[in-house]
Amino acid sequence: MVNLEIARRRLHNQHITRREIETPQALVEWLGAVQAQNFAGAKWALGLRLYGATDNDIEQTFNDGAILRTHVMRPTWHFVSAADIRWLLDLTAPRVRQAMAHYNRVLELDEAVFARTNAVLAETLQGGKQLTRDELADALRQAGIATENGQRVGNIVMRAELDGVICSGARRGKQFTYALLAERAPQATVLARDEALTELTVRYFSSHGPATAQDFAWWSGLTLADAKTGLALAASRLAQETIDGQAYWFSASTPTGPQFTRTAYLLPDYDEYIVGYTDRSAIFDASHASKLDAREGLLANTMALDGQIVGHWKRVFKKNAVVIGASPFVALSSDETRLFADPVNRYAQFLQMPVVSPFEDRSFT
Repeated sequence: MVNLEIARRRLHNQHITRREIETPQALVEWLGAVQAQNFAGAKWALGLRLYGATDNDIEQTFNDGAILRTHVMRPTWHFVSAADIRWLLDLTAPRVRQAMAHYNRVLELDEAVFARTNAVLAETLQGGKQLTRDELADALRQAGIATENGQRVGNIVMRAELDGVICSGARRGKQFTYALLAERAPQATVLARDEALTELTVRYFSSHGPATAQDFAWWSGLTLADAKTGLALAASRLAQETIDGQAYWFSASTPTGPQFTRTAYLLPDYDEYIVGYTDRSAIFDASHASKLDAREGLLANTMALDGQIVGHWKRVFKKNAVVIGASPFVALSSDETRLFADPVNRYAQFLQMPVVSPFEDRSFT
């Protein structure tokens, strides 16, 4: 199994080259979780993997509460299924709380303060209320809790997410709201730790494989020891192959050497195809490192050609259309350029807006 086959298997398992999952919630459950600090980009991450899905479809699923956006795994937002949020938090939140400990001490936030702030937020949101962060900050202030430092408020709200007190509510226009997790996801599954670790291990390697234990530890936020324990627990449900002394794990149902026609995709920033791995050598030629986005690097919007990252792209909303710009790392032939016409059309259908792009019948240098 060489890099090209690793990339092709990942495209297949992540449902990028096959779109067989029917709902956003089922897709998020298949992937385990989807990084989502950029809400618009995360919606497209789901949309490009779902047949015929629109931005409005993903938005409605989110507003209905079938998928939630909360801090889990690594210290950032992820989409998770409402059915999975409890066991995911129980498994991964302790590591995130540990990672945040230093910043909390600087902000004079200790366990006694968090017990108080969690209680205030729970009382404020009780009865189905869905409030913005500013409105929660007002409630904290009225309870005598200092909120002048915006980062302090952010850490208080994040801790309440990690503790399973609050989660995302429906959007109010373009504003995000918070709701009580117990009211938003009353049927959420609870698993014992080993059950949760096994489940997350199987989901990760089934959807992201072939991947390594190190990749899983990075993606999940768990320790490498936990990742190896998870693999031991899930070994009967996974397949393994060693390449250059490194063990790669994947679903036993993954087709060997899946055959694909040439493919091109416009991936959003922080897409799971990139952020889901600590080792990205199978999908990116390091000789192009100097051409990466100066701020986000490989995690910015990327152009994928035959599973390899070959450039960045961006979007600008105009009055009646979305304008796509492209910055390829390599010269693209006219045939390669034409391949990007399909993802542009899919993106236009997703947004339900006209899209203007540079991908015409010509070479792109």
